[in-house]
Order: sequence, then C-alpha cells, then structure tokens
Amino acid sequence: MLNQKISGLIAAPFTPFDENGELNLELIPQYYAMLKRNRVTGAFICGSTGEGVSLTFEEKVAVMTAWARLTKEDNAFTLMMLLGGTNIKECQQLARLAEHAGVDVVSFTSPSYFKPANVDQLAKCCVEIASAAPNTAFYYYHIPVLTGGNFQMIDLLKQIDGIIPNFKGIKYTHEDFMDFLSCLNYADRKYDMLWGRDENMLSALVLGNKGAVGSTYNYAAPLYLELIEAYDRGDLEKANALQQQSIDMITLLGKYGGISVGKSYMKLIGLDCGTFRLPVKNMSAEQFELFKSDVNKLNFQKFCAQ
Repeated sequence: MLNQKISGLIAAPFTPFDENGELNLELIPQYYAMLKRNRVTGAFICGSTGEGVSLTFEEKVAVMTAWARLTKEDNAFTLMMLLGGTNIKECQQLARLAEHAGVDVVSFTSPSYFKPANVDQLAKCCVEIASAAPNTAFYYYHIPVLTGGNFQMIDLLKQIDGIIPNFKGIKYTHEDFMDFLSCLNYADRKYDMLWGRDENMLSALVLGNKGAVGSTYNYAAPLYLELIEAYDRGDLEKANALQQQSIDMITLLGKYGGISVGKSYMKLIGLDCGTFRLPVKNMSAEQFELFKSDVNKLNFQKFCAQ
C-alpha cells in the first residue's frame, strides 16, 4: 500500500478518444511518456477531466488497465483511479479490479443523484468502498461544485478517523481555505491533502501544501514547477507572476466553453485526445482558430509541456 504522502504534480489525464468517440488506448503510452518527461509524478485517471462519468464500466476498466500496465513497476509515479460516486456497488467492483491491477490509489466522490444527507452517510459510503480494496490507499475526492456534496471535510476526517485503515487523504477541489487548513493540520497532519484548484496553487503552497492534482498539469507542468521553485526560494514576486500566467491560461477555458477546451490545449502540444462526449460542448473549427490566436498571446510555447 502507498503509505507516504504524495508530493509534486499529479496530472488528471484526458481520456483519449478517436474520431468516432471511442477509446483510443494506443495514445496512452505516449501520454504517460510525455508526463514523465515533464516531471509530473502521477496521474489521476477517470476523474472529471478524464470524463469518468461519461465512460461505461468496461471502458473505465480498459483505461485503468492501460495505465496500470505502464505504471505498475514505476515507483516514482503514482497512479490514482477515480471509481465514481453515484453507484456504490460499481465503485466496489472497480476498487477490487484496481487493487488486482496494482493501482496505487482508489478514489471516490460524493454521490450526486441520491445525495448523502449528512457527513455520517458520506462516511458510511467511504467505509463500504474502501473496504473493497483494503490493501490500496483510499482518497476522498471533494468537488462540491459538481457533486453538490458541500460538506466540511474536517467533519469527514473526524468521522472516519481510525475507522478506515486505508483512508490516506483528500483530493480537495474547492476554495474553502479555512476548511483545507483545518484538514491539513488535523491529528498532527495525519492525512494527505492534495490541492485541486490549479489557479489557486500559490495560496495552497502558503498553507503548507506539497501535492496537487490538476488538469492543466497535462499541458503546462513546467509553469507550475517553476512556480513551486520560485515559492520555495522565497521569490514571491516571481511566484505571483507565474500564478497570474496560470490564471490567464485558465481564463481561456471559460472563454471557449469550459472543461473541453483542455483537449484543445493538448492538440497544441501534439497529443490529440479527440473531443468530449455529450453533454459537454466542444468548440467549433472556427473557434479553435480564434483560441489558437489567444493562446499565442500567452506565450504558451514558453511554458507548455514538451
């Protein structure tokens, strides 16, 4: 079991599709090599960025298997698998398969249709799923903007502390810095807290954060590594400027349609992952040309992944 805390950048890979919208698993070895080349220390697969909610059970297994074959013997790379959230039985089945495949971490997020009424109910879900893969590290994925599970994570930690042996931490994709710091400090910093908002990385570093999971690390890891290095040497002006570059880059996601725009950034670094599945909207060919013009204004080539 993964027992050490995770540090560095964990990319949340896009699931690659072909021109027909089917899995393009042949791209994953190239994808993995690119992340390694850019000093990314892990991958969080089948998450929000990876369209896990739009994949069938069989497709999730196929994606997981493709990544696990590449990473199982790579002790310097952490493979994290989002099991899902809405279907508890399916999450348990995927957890067992993930443990068998040698995935380092399994993760679960709050059910978003039949929502848990309170933290106690959410903790019960975590117990059921984590126990299905008792030899694999378990992380809760907190992203209330998508799930509606807007609970204080410090309350979840208090609820599960000492009950789930393989509960190791939380992927925290929310802007509540008070709650995040309380979780970070809870029980003498027992649990691993992974920051999930790329545009706020600098603020998380100030609180003592060491590991982060994000979509823009797929195509702009050098920018964030430079930001971390600037912060570590006390150059806050440089770190501030680099965070603003990150914000300017992320602003284009909103301008051109949201999460699907990340795959357009991937095209610009030479990895065509296809488009997003419905109901997500993809940009038109005309919009893509305008997008490329805006990206050039950011000097993207100076800090993008190679």
